[in-house]
Amino acid sequence: MEVAALFAVTLLLGALIILVALAVGRRKEEIREEIEQAAEFAAVGSVAKVPASKKPKQEKQRSRKDKASQHTFSHQLLAASLKSHSANVTCLDFSSNGKYLASCADDRTVRIWSTKDFLDREHKCLRANVDLDYATLVRFSPDSRAFITWLANGDTIRIIKMVKKEDGTLSFKAASEDFPQKHKAPILNIGIAETGKFIMSASIDTSIHIWDLKGDVLASINTNQITNSYAAVSPCGRFVASCGFTPDVKVWEVCFGKGGEFKEVARAFDLKGHSAGVHAFAFSNDSSRMVTVSKDGTWKLWDTDVEYKKQQDPYLLRTVPCVSSEGSRVALSPDGRVVAVSDGCNVAMYSAATGQLEEELHGVHSEEINDLRFDINGRFLACSGDKAIRVFHNAPGYRAAIRDMQDMLKKAQNEAMKQRLQQQISEAQRSLDTVLAAPLD
Repeated sequence: MEVAALFAVTLLLGALIILVALAVGRRKEEIREEIEQAAEFAAVGSVAKVPASKKPKQEKQRSRKDKASQHTFSHQLLAASLKSHSANVTCLDFSSNGKYLASCADDRTVRIWSTKDFLDREHKCLRANVDLDYATLVRFSPDSRAFITWLANGDTIRIIKMVKKEDGTLSFKAASEDFPQKHKAPILNIGIAETGKFIMSASIDTSIHIWDLKGDVLASINTNQITNSYAAVSPCGRFVASCGFTPDVKVWEVCFGKGGEFKEVARAFDLKGHSAGVHAFAFSNDSSRMVTVSKDGTWKLWDTDVEYKKQQDPYLLRTVPCVSSEGSRVALSPDGRVVAVSDGCNVAMYSAATGQLEEELHGVHSEEINDLRFDINGRFLACSGDKAIRVFHNAPGYRAAIRDMQDMLKKAQNEAMKQRLQQQISEAQRSLDTVLAAPLD
């Protein structure tokens, strides 16, 4: 009996020692993680430290292993690879002031990147944790002081404010309540009007909801396109558009009265000309141009600066053959000069003026590209498809700007105008030469 009791006591002491060792080890890991997070969130200028929730040791070790085995990619036009997310990035958005890029991922975070760091070796960012959920979509507010997210588990919209503290750093504060659940099918996209008057959400079952900023539904749209494949708010904040199984893009105007009160959602115009369903579309910055990419193997450029209230239809400017597939995305540079189309893991960049293929980027991501967009100044093209965000120099945009200015120089009669154009051409050429001379990472 004494031997058995002694053996039991020995086992108990051994178990206690193991538990203490595990606890000490776990605490060391937690302290190390807190130090790493503090360093990770250190801000450049107005970029702030953000508190982060602790993750289990096993999950943290797994994310580090995954991070080490990330897909590698190199290209002459690659400006930056942003790699702080520990899971696949699902959405990107540039702020209208040109200072930030927002990204969200399956790692329960939204990250805010400083665009001025893109050309640096280190790419610091802020991290906003999404409590008890994760965001699949993110969009900046017009004043770039807040962003909206779509919550995957909650099936709803959450507004998160970026609050500047007295020391100039930023913190994040979620609105007291999320929007009510209204959609019955998986969500496609969300958007917020540049006017700040409404928020849009769209799902695959042909429904689009127009919300006010307090979470009340102002109107609902049935697109009647069998299924929606994409929807968005125009950069000017006046229009909402959708595409899907049918071979057209439908555009509505969200109308408000002089006093700012909501009036109605009125059909504005359609883009008709494709022979098969439309994968996606994009607007130029002033909404005077739109580009569409379709299952019929073409992208089309449209002049949408028309008097649609007088039944004037948009003009088809160009049809260009391209490679596309289910899930393809399209982006139009803010000035309307460059069209970018994704196909699986690849991106092609075209001249909007001529339709000429100018750049082909193969194997950009290890998985299908799910977002593709230019920054507000047209300097960069960003895309996501795995844990990294790839940021490219918009070399075709520089070339197009140089060509346009050379044409203007030939027609210029004023000497001061000629000198100004020559100076601008020289500056644009120097910028392009710098991009093309940059060493590959």
